[in-house]
Amino acid sequence: MAAELSDLPYYFAGLLLLSLFLRRLLSLVGNKKFLLPPTVPGGLPFLGHLHLCKKPMHLSLAKLAALHGPVLLLRFGSRPALLVSSSVAADECLTTNDLIFANRPKLPSGKYLSYHNSTLGSSSYGPHWRNLRRLATLELLSTHRLRTSLTARADEARAMARHLFQACAEVDKASKVELRPILFQFSMNLVMRQIAGKRYYGEDKAGTVSAEAKRFQAVVEERLALGGASNIGDFVPLLRWLDLKGMKRRMMRFHTNRDELLQELVDEVRNKNSNENPEEMNRTMIGYLLSSQKTDPEHYSDQIIKALVTSLLSAGTDSTSDTIEWAISLLLNHPNAMKKTRDEIDAYLEGTEKGKNRLLEESDLPNLPYLNCVVSETLRMYPAGPLLMPHESSGECFVAGFRVPPGTMLLVNVYSIHRDPSIWEAPEEFAPERFEEGKAEGKWMMPFGMGRRKCPGEGLAMKVVGLVLGILIQGFEWDRVGGEKVDMREGSALTLPKAVPLQAMCRPRPSMIGPLSQL
Repeated sequence: MAAELSDLPYYFAGLLLLSLFLRRLLSLVGNKKFLLPPTVPGGLPFLGHLHLCKKPMHLSLAKLAALHGPVLLLRFGSRPALLVSSSVAADECLTTNDLIFANRPKLPSGKYLSYHNSTLGSSSYGPHWRNLRRLATLELLSTHRLRTSLTARADEARAMARHLFQACAEVDKASKVELRPILFQFSMNLVMRQIAGKRYYGEDKAGTVSAEAKRFQAVVEERLALGGASNIGDFVPLLRWLDLKGMKRRMMRFHTNRDELLQELVDEVRNKNSNENPEEMNRTMIGYLLSSQKTDPEHYSDQIIKALVTSLLSAGTDSTSDTIEWAISLLLNHPNAMKKTRDEIDAYLEGTEKGKNRLLEESDLPNLPYLNCVVSETLRMYPAGPLLMPHESSGECFVAGFRVPPGTMLLVNVYSIHRDPSIWEAPEEFAPERFEEGKAEGKWMMPFGMGRRKCPGEGLAMKVVGLVLGILIQGFEWDRVGGEKVDMREGSALTLPKAVPLQAMCRPRPSMIGPLSQL
């Protein structure tokens, strides 16, 4: 009995330690710390997992997901980042938790690249973003605007075909052409006609390009390059302050040059509109915004106009031309699909009242299902934004059963999801037939994002890509240079360009020389 009494202090000490352990355990469970997503080993002090993110970033992140799982919590410097590479988890983020993930991370580089994070794509969810979204939808993407801009799209598509026809030195012999500059000029003309009522390419028969056009092209190219550059200063404040690679200085120069150029454009439209009636003013986006500025200067300031123009230039130029370039590259490597697409166009046009001796028109697209399948398959394999734009959580939420803390940056790897073998059969193969007759219904396709931050220009982009791709296939015969397969390596930029620009042998189809020569 005495021995048992002497052991009591040890029992009490053991019970005390056990109670402290259980209290700590319950505290952790209550704080849900055990529910954080798995991470990737090898994180470094200060840098976190940044050293694992090689170019192209979507491919390096896809490798991490393949090794460690479809939902990962990474650390980019001091910033937590949730990497999602599965369709189910993406749906939870952008549908179930759509409102929580509606914000954008306020990266320091946004001060220079995105007008203090105030553009349509970079601004966080709130009144400012809703105003920009309303303006973009009303002035460019509404049914009325799409209908009134139909002529501009048709004109620019014909101008692009005429440019390519002229680039073919001899109609009976194939010429080597590089598509990228031709497609960029088409996209730039189309966007600028809608924004400011002007076009930069094709006005001079000698092919001379104005100084203003060169400045705009340089701005677009620099923005894409900076957006795809490794800006470690966004995540490590000390390195941002040191600016060892001069990235901050480069961004500051870019912002100054772009702001001067856009202000000149706004002032030009303002001066022009002072001599026009209100109906003429409202024909362009800037003109409409400036007319509205008179009654509501706060919501239609020059700063907001320039931010909106910036968004539309980024979204409407390289993303469109990149997709068309990928599509032609894929078809060159799959000549049977090229022939099937051309045969479909010829057969349909031959049965129309106007006949087939004319260029394809936008109104023909709904009757060309295989062409639309080619566009869809191209966007599946090479989405213009392989990681979408980053989101940020405004509050705590759960994804795939894991707790995601507030202030976590979200990266959705669309590229990985579109090539998930559990969803797509033979995902690495180009097979437009997978979209025929609704076979792909219920499959996960999200090249334009999901939820309230989904790209509002999806409908316009599909029309433009389908029309231009159809005209290129209908009007011209294409072949690979030297017979070798087209290089399909992916580049690294804000969008998803080809690493090696496409060069192909091109000549007008004999049956289309007449219509093309009359453009």
